[in-house]
Amino acid sequence: MGADEQSPPTRKREREEDELADGGSAEKRPREEGSEGASLLGLTNYEDEEEEEAARGHSNGHRVEEEDEEDDEEEDARRAPERRPRQVELRRDCPYLDTVNRQVLDFDFEKFCSISLSNLNVYACLVCGKYFQGRGLKSHAYTHSLEAGHHVFINLQTEKAYCLPDGYEINDPSLEDIRHVLNPRFTREQVLNLDKNKQWSRALDGSNYLPGMVGLNNIKETDFVNVTIQSLMRVTPLRNFFLIPENYQHSKSPLVHRFGELTRKIWHARNFKGQVDLLLAYSVSPHEFLQAVMKASNKRFQIGVQSDPVEFMSWLLNTLHSKLKSSKKKNRSIIHDCFQGELEVVKEVQRKHIMEMKEDGKEQNGEAGSEVGTADGIVTETSRVPFLMLGLDLPPPPLFKDAMEKNIIPQVPLFNILKKFDGETVTEVVRPSIARMKYRVTRLPKYLILHMRRFTKNNFFVEKNPTLVNFPVKNLELKDYIPLPKPKENDKLRSKYDLIANIVHDGKPGEGCYRVFVQRKSEEAWYEMQDLHVTETLPQMVALSEAYMQIYEQH
Repeated sequence: MGADEQSPPTRKREREEDELADGGSAEKRPREEGSEGASLLGLTNYEDEEEEEAARGHSNGHRVEEEDEEDDEEEDARRAPERRPRQVELRRDCPYLDTVNRQVLDFDFEKFCSISLSNLNVYACLVCGKYFQGRGLKSHAYTHSLEAGHHVFINLQTEKAYCLPDGYEINDPSLEDIRHVLNPRFTREQVLNLDKNKQWSRALDGSNYLPGMVGLNNIKETDFVNVTIQSLMRVTPLRNFFLIPENYQHSKSPLVHRFGELTRKIWHARNFKGQVDLLLAYSVSPHEFLQAVMKASNKRFQIGVQSDPVEFMSWLLNTLHSKLKSSKKKNRSIIHDCFQGELEVVKEVQRKHIMEMKEDGKEQNGEAGSEVGTADGIVTETSRVPFLMLGLDLPPPPLFKDAMEKNIIPQVPLFNILKKFDGETVTEVVRPSIARMKYRVTRLPKYLILHMRRFTKNNFFVEKNPTLVNFPVKNLELKDYIPLPKPKENDKLRSKYDLIANIVHDGKPGEGCYRVFVQRKSEEAWYEMQDLHVTETLPQMVALSEAYMQIYEQH
């Protein structure tokens, strides 16, 4: 540029060192208005670049000699009035915009350079879709532009587009659709109207799809993650919270931000590729989210290893809560606002078992505010316990076969197994000690998660209970089956729920797969989702499956 030609030799050498290093840090600098020609809109300021490049000098393979640095500092001090920041042209017209190929662009995967595997300063080539680091001289993006003849790149962090090797920034509205796919945006008004929209969205390739009803790639044995995500996407307050990044910008957790990105991509209405037909939907890859899950869970959940969606749901909700809660709201978060209820637990333990636990050093402290009563050698403890999910016990399947020599598949109404929480039914537990438990719901959550305990483990194998649970899809009235606390004055008892998601397990334990039925609120239609496959189904079909985990929404 002209500024380099007019600089003294020392300044010119300094500029060449800048070009050798990763020259892609312009996005953080303010622009200066200039007039470098008819097509030039402005200039991008490159102040403080020497400090950044010196910090990265060794990692980029370019040593910075201490003596040269001292000489440069003395020279800069003497010539301070003449020093001018390196500038980047800002142009509207770019002759290579017609080479941009939207069909190959995919921003769902981790943003790493395809050559250096670095995640710093990564640019996407808008011609072939590959990721490269930097855009200065000898950077990977610069070299790619010369070798492949691809000239249009976008910074994946700042969303600024550049033409290489020329180096000018492109300011053209035709690239806005790419920026929207890279980082979907929602206004608060759009978020509030999501459930009112009944129309299909037209993708940029001309095909149609339903926002929110998009498939998720099964990368490898990750169907347990997909059904959990699809279920949580139906929880309106949770979805609306994560569609606006400002709501959780205080959190430094990558898991929180990756979950937010995934939510925005699922509900985005301006995708490149739509549905070919109802069977194979436009898909989103949860790859970046899965990487964050593996790191946050210390590889408890990972790609290639099948896990239980109930365990994953419990871990995910608790982890998101711990990363989102703030001291201002006293341990509150959007997770607890949606899912947290409260149980009264009455525990009856024989005194001899308590003595045995004390001798073994395994005595557990009771919940805060617990009451202890003693009668006939039995110790009774009453405590209040918060919950995010209720586990329901299925009756054991029959051991005998019918006249046709086939196993009888039993059925049980949901109301029968809900009696566990009526405050009267006794549940026998053996861990951590033998005890008799009684449960009563003292506060209902806005969204009730139920888990049918289908799998039991013994010393030899995992066994699955095939019992079918008969449940209502609409108007589940809890007060008819379990006693509920009286509401406060002027409050109405809200005990009626509608089903919004139903996770199902098919096949043998350890070998089967998961799918989920979800409701689309705008038209009250039901869809069956299994990884990439999305099909509309009847509400009657939802109740005919082996339900494993359900989410109900309070009226």
